Amino acid sequence: MHFNPYGGAAAQVAAGLVNLGHAPAGELVAMMRSCGMTLRGLTAPEAAAAAEWGDRLRPVFAESDVDRRVELVNELLADSACRPFISRHDGLPAHLHYASEHSGTLRRLQAYTAGGLAHLLCEEPERLGGCAREGCGTVYVDTSRNGRRRFCTTKCANRVYVTDHRNRRRAG
Repeated sequence: MHFNPYGGAAAQVAAGLVNLGHAPAGELVAMMRSCGMTLRGLTAPEAAAAAEWGDRLRPVFAESDVDRRVELVNELLADSACRPFISRHDGLPAHLHYASEHSGTLRRLQAYTAGGLAHLLCEEPERLGGCAREGCGTVYVDTSRNGRRRFCTTKCANRVYVTDHRNRRRAG
C-alpha cells in the first residue's frame, strides 16, 4: 500500500520513534533516513526530546477508537504548531512541509510525524496498530495489501500460533 509522503513515510517515522524509545541519536537518525528523511543528525538533547515525542505518539497506535485517535492526533498537531509550507530545498521539486525548513530539527520532526499520523488517520485509520502478541509493545503502520496485519513481525505471529497450537493439543 502506498500513501502520500506524510501518511506513509512520516507515519513510519512516528512508529520508529515509538519502537526505538530512548535510543542513541545515531540509531534514531538511521531509522529516519531509512524512511526517507533528509536529516543530517541529532544532538543528544534533540534525541532525548525526540524520544519523549515518541512516548507521546504511542497512544495513537494503541488506541482502537477512531474518535479518540482523532483527539490524540489533534493534540499532537496543536503541540507541534503544524502549519503547511511549500518547500523547494535540496534541488527537490516543490512539496509540502508542516514546519518551515528554518524551524529547529525537533519542531520539524514533531510536525512531520503529527502531520503523517493525521493524513493516515484521515485516509486509512485502521492501518495504525500494535502487535497483538501479549507482551510485545511494537507498533506499526500496516502497508500490507489487505490491511489485516496483526503482528509486528512473522516471528511474533509464529510465537502466538505455536502457543495456540500447543494449547489446542493439550486440551484435545
